Amino acid sequence: MLKSLEIAGFKSFAKKTELHFKSRVTAIVGPNGSGKSNVAEAFRFALGEQSIKSMRGKRGEDLIWNGSTEIGRSNRANVKLVFDNSKNLFSLDFEEIVIERVVNRDGGNEYYLNGSLVRLKDIFELLSQAHIGASGHHIISQGEADRILSANIKERKEMIEDALGLKIYQYKREESERKLLKTEENIKQVESLRREIAPHIKFLKKQAEKVEKAEELRVKLSKFYREYLKREQVYIESQNNSIKKEKEPIVGQLKDLNKKMEEAKEILIASESKDQKSEELLNTENEIKKERENKDNLYREVGKIEGEINVNKRNIEKIETDQRSEENKTIPLKEVEELEKEVSTYLEITKIIEKIRNFIISHRSKLDNKHLDRLNEENDSLIKIKVELEDKIMKVEESLSELSSKYQKIKESIEKEKDSSREAEKTMFKISGEQSNLRNRLNILEMETRRVSSLEEDWKREIKEGGVLLGTAILGFENDEIPNLEEVPASAESYGVAREEKRRELEKMKIRLEELGGGEGVEVMKEYKDSIERDEFLLKELEDLKNSAKSLEQLIKELLLKLDVEFKQGIEKINKSFHEFFSLMFGGGEAKLEIVKSKKVRKYENLEMDEDGESIRTNKSSMLDALDLPSFEDGDFGEAMGGIDISVSLPRKRTKGLEMLSGGERALTSIALLFAVSAVNPPPFIILDETDAALDEANSKKYGDMIESLSKVSQLILITHNRETMSRAGVIYGVTMGRDGVSRLLSIAFDEAVAVAK
Repeated sequence: MLKSLEIAGFKSFAKKTELHFKSRVTAIVGPNGSGKSNVAEAFRFALGEQSIKSMRGKRGEDLIWNGSTEIGRSNRANVKLVFDNSKNLFSLDFEEIVIERVVNRDGGNEYYLNGSLVRLKDIFELLSQAHIGASGHHIISQGEADRILSANIKERKEMIEDALGLKIYQYKREESERKLLKTEENIKQVESLRREIAPHIKFLKKQAEKVEKAEELRVKLSKFYREYLKREQVYIESQNNSIKKEKEPIVGQLKDLNKKMEEAKEILIASESKDQKSEELLNTENEIKKERENKDNLYREVGKIEGEINVNKRNIEKIETDQRSEENKTIPLKEVEELEKEVSTYLEITKIIEKIRNFIISHRSKLDNKHLDRLNEENDSLIKIKVELEDKIMKVEESLSELSSKYQKIKESIEKEKDSSREAEKTMFKISGEQSNLRNRLNILEMETRRVSSLEEDWKREIKEGGVLLGTAILGFENDEIPNLEEVPASAESYGVAREEKRRELEKMKIRLEELGGGEGVEVMKEYKDSIERDEFLLKELEDLKNSAKSLEQLIKELLLKLDVEFKQGIEKINKSFHEFFSLMFGGGEAKLEIVKSKKVRKYENLEMDEDGESIRTNKSSMLDALDLPSFEDGDFGEAMGGIDISVSLPRKRTKGLEMLSGGERALTSIALLFAVSAVNPPPFIILDETDAALDEANSKKYGDMIESLSKVSQLILITHNRETMSRAGVIYGVTMGRDGVSRLLSIAFDEAVAVAK
């Protein structure tokens, strides 16, 4: 039930104005130009009307109070409708539903539902649940009353379908027909796709069978590869942990010794007996320190060169392995051409065979050693550099030995001359020796670290190669459980021998897999599997589309039957109410709606699909024939596809047909029909805007009787000048307009007055 209407800044209602609809019939009266029809337009506005013209404006700004000499103009207009939802008129869990629309001077519109900003679409969907629309049959102005009589039979049929709430079936049917056509197109496309990929699947099947052998080797290689990488990882980690464990205490000891050395130096420097020999001792110590640093740098250079030599050795071994394989022998094209020329001169076959055999033998032993020679030369050069560095190290060690001897002699001399600093010097000498030993141990560990680092680089490179060759099959080897993993050799020498054996076996398996086209095989199997899955998917999709088409055909059949049945039932109900209202208005007579027959529709021609259907135009024949609707054979559907005519017969007159009616008679007939339609499928409220303007006193009383009858099924808001109509209202709102041009309200509640009087 409609509870209230609040208007603010809308047209002539400059100030906030509120109307309460406590009665089943509410009348709004007032002189011409007072703004009472603006109330009906406020309803249209709040319910989402988009045609500004239907609200007597050209643009949105025309709906906003434009000001007067006394009151300035408003920047916006808003209208708010409040509904009682205690009987679940709307499918929202609220006792009260508030719909509000706001228009600003820039033309922007806002819609609110119970205070929350929503879309216009949300408002329309909510209102449609209660059989309410922005400009539907429930808001009838004086000019629109005659529209149902003056419309042609097709337009009149559409108006009645809308009033009966059957438009939804029309929309669903049309949408289902578009979907059916689209589904049939999709079926053809899927069948075409399956025909296209069938030969390719057949070809891939043969290729897949060929790849299976390579896949077996690939699985074997994957297992071997993963075990190799896992063992390498364990060995590298154990070596790094061992080095770290051994290195940490040495670093700590050196730190402590350095601290003690600094303390001894401070004692020596602070000694009052410091002289030239003490300074010489410190200088000698500094020289020893520099020589040791030089020695450490030389050791690092040697380690780096050793790493490069090891890499070159592995590359040399790989080249020599390739040279031992006859499959990798290459022969220059020029030599083959020369052989062809020589053979062509021989007439005897035995000579040709002998010549070819000699050619093969000569090339079997022929080796391309350019790259190998370069690597050997590079290694020889590196070895020479290593020897030179080792010589430098020896010289540095000799120098260190001389400096140590010198240091010892100076120290002994100082001990004799300076008893006070002797203890500090002893400490420094002792610390120096310990530092030297610890640094030597660190140098050895550093060389070991570089060796393990080189192994780790090779290991990472193998992971990359394995990834390229085996793909994701190489992933996760870190989590594999390898039997006898604890038997990994501890020493570098023993581990190196076992490692090289596994590397050679690994390389052999790689070569065999590449010869079988292992990488391409994986792609072929994947493509074959994808193609099979694609075909199975298309087959399932084809079945789904066919089932969908059957469902759509059944749905269209049901919708057509439902539309036909409910339309006929609705016409029967309207005719019953139409006859009653017509008889009431004219004191008798006959009036009814008649379904006008048209030619049977046996096919859809030039059916256009919407954007979702990509604007497909077709002359698809007899879609309806496929639905097998028996009622179409006897012309029933043809009637539904026709229109609606109106047959009237006035009492005590020979007048028959709408064209024979006078203006007043047409007004009474249109009112009777509108009331009949509203009574059959009543909306929650009906607004009648001066639809009684053309009635005389006698007909006004009949009009009033119809209003009372209609008010039993719908809440009525009457905008009227008619006294008789006013008398049927429980509440009357009077609209006045002062000099400032603002519409104002006065109200009289007759229902409450009568109750008080009693």
